[in-house]
Amino acid sequence: MTARDTTKRPGDDSLPPLAVTDGEKAPPVTARGERTRAALITAARRIFERDGFSDARLTDITAEAKCSTGTFYTYFDSKEEILDAVLALAHEDMLHPGLPHVETRAQDDPYAVLEAANRAYFEAYKRNAKLRLVLEQVSANIPEFREKRRRRGQVFATRNARHIKDLQDRGLADPDLDPLVAATALSGMVSRMAYQAFALGDYADLDQMVVTATRLWANAIRLRGPEEPGVSES
Repeated sequence: MTARDTTKRPGDDSLPPLAVTDGEKAPPVTARGERTRAALITAARRIFERDGFSDARLTDITAEAKCSTGTFYTYFDSKEEILDAVLALAHEDMLHPGLPHVETRAQDDPYAVLEAANRAYFEAYKRNAKLRLVLEQVSANIPEFREKRRRRGQVFATRNARHIKDLQDRGLADPDLDPLVAATALSGMVSRMAYQAFALGDYADLDQMVVTATRLWANAIRLRGPEEPGVSES
């Protein structure tokens, strides 16, 4: 990892489409085609969230999108393929939930940055909670989705590891931690908190979740403010 390499490059956090068909459909070449494909994805999301994956029918998706079955097969080869398109959009929403200000604040208050990132993640998870239940269903039964879920989880962990490494290089976090191992553990903790709260509905006090997750993160990596003495090597 390169210290302070926080610039997002094209493709850094992207994943290829799920390989569940023999050939990938070409993207629409017209604005009308793009609108039709987007309408199908929006409709599919509603049906998957309402019925789950197993009980969702292509006829319900096409009826919701107000198009024919033939039109569906112009853009997607299967129910699995359109679900992957739905999940890919949700992944982008959760990975990049609109925080361009976080990086610019990093040198001033790393705790505030962490708190803002946790809040944005929880809010994005809440928006996508019903889909997370669908993801649980397909991950348990379809190996391709299980592998895609693993790889998408790695994207989150790798990004968080870069931030931990940056804090270590600045003397603001425990230098003895392996950044990727720590990021994997802490990302899993926050993800599970969100799943319990929003997918299972165990609790949903967002402010308390943000406070707790941020404190646990900060304590785990021994986060210090810029004005505090750095964490010394032991």
